[in-house]
Amino acid sequence: MLLAIDVGNTQTVIGVFDRERIVHHWRIATESHRTADELALVFAGLMGQAELRFDRQVTGVALSSVVPGATEALREMCEQYFHFDPMVVGPGMKTGLIIQTDNPREVGADRVVNAVAAYARFGGPCIVLDFGTATTFDAIGPGGEYLGGAIAPGIDISTRALTSAGALLRTIAYAEPRSVIGKTTVEAIQSGVLYGFAGQVEGIVRRMRAALDAEAPVIATGGLAAVIAPISDVIDHHEPWLTLEGLRILFDRNAAEA
Repeated sequence: MLLAIDVGNTQTVIGVFDRERIVHHWRIATESHRTADELALVFAGLMGQAELRFDRQVTGVALSSVVPGATEALREMCEQYFHFDPMVVGPGMKTGLIIQTDNPREVGADRVVNAVAAYARFGGPCIVLDFGTATTFDAIGPGGEYLGGAIAPGIDISTRALTSAGALLRTIAYAEPRSVIGKTTVEAIQSGVLYGFAGQVEGIVRRMRAALDAEAPVIATGGLAAVIAPISDVIDHHEPWLTLEGLRILFDRNAAEA
């Protein structure tokens, strides 16, 4: 079985694949100070709940990470407990994408992985939105070219900044208010956050479609995609495990090359 791990700044998403099918998935907090042994306990516990043997059933590990400390600890975990190296997304890997940015090494591993999965499933051109610590917008061309994108502050970061800076503002749940015209402080914040970010998404997507000169489908992923997808009229597909699927594709592609 393949263990796919996507380490983000805030959360780490984990999936287990049986060939091409994802059979289990989990989402945990990213803690960059964890050691290899601590990570092994976490992974063994999660897999044990699914009646999987951490030390016997994992035959490959695909890793995408934007947190260097976590990357090294996960490498060490694989060496100690699996006795093989993980496939780590990075420069030089066979992705199948033509990265057309000024400096391809600047493009985050998660954005490359998302683009691989989106192009494999939906073809091009398409636009990928990832709602995580940041909200990222990535444009993929008709032939699988990674064209670039946009990065905006994430929903959770922005909301926490607002409520921590305002003495009388409250922490909110990410739920639609009764009306766009909020009748309470909480509803007013919910309206501003949810419809404000939906408007941001729609504005950037409209401009990207114009730049692509195509009505490119929009694929949303990330922990907070479920908050915006139902209230935005430009999101065509919600794929919560898109990044894990991209890791599986890259693992298969590079294993075949090797």
